[in-house]
Amino acid sequence: MTDGDESVAIYDREGAVTGSAPRGRMRSEGLWHAASSVLVRSPDLRSVYVHRRTWDKDVYPGAYDCWAGGVVAAGESPDHAATRELAEELGVHATPRFLFRTRHERGTVRFHAFVYETCWDGPVVHQPTEIAEGWWMQLSELRERLRDPHWPFVPDGRQFVEEWLAFHGLG
Repeated sequence: MTDGDESVAIYDREGAVTGSAPRGRMRSEGLWHAASSVLVRSPDLRSVYVHRRTWDKDVYPGAYDCWAGGVVAAGESPDHAATRELAEELGVHATPRFLFRTRHERGTVRFHAFVYETCWDGPVVHQPTEIAEGWWMQLSELRERLRDPHWPFVPDGRQFVEEWLAFHGLG
């Protein structure tokens, strides 16, 4: 099965699961879906793990991001998707803590985001088909870079960082 054939959970705009569809159809028709996003923080809480997406990603190829995550599969819970994506993309085997739910809508990319975080001080092992490179970045530097509208950072990631900072009273 190719990525385009993978069955993903389809949601309505209000956030209720309405069925499933192949990933390719979800992308081509701009169907509402869900995704889990996990921010990996250093134990001292001063740094986050930032990475650059590979150039063959179907959404925002080559852009920077600080969230490990992905689409919730049909029949999968957002919690399970968060744990799965964290392990698949970064090799981090931890149970992320759910923080909040939000909505992202930009053109035909429309989804309900389940936002999580975890602290990690172990090795990070990139999934080569998803992550080209990555490193720890001080939160202060991330804020500074995100002020630059020309820094190629994924739009949903920008949104989630702003909401995450507000959630923690750091905004």
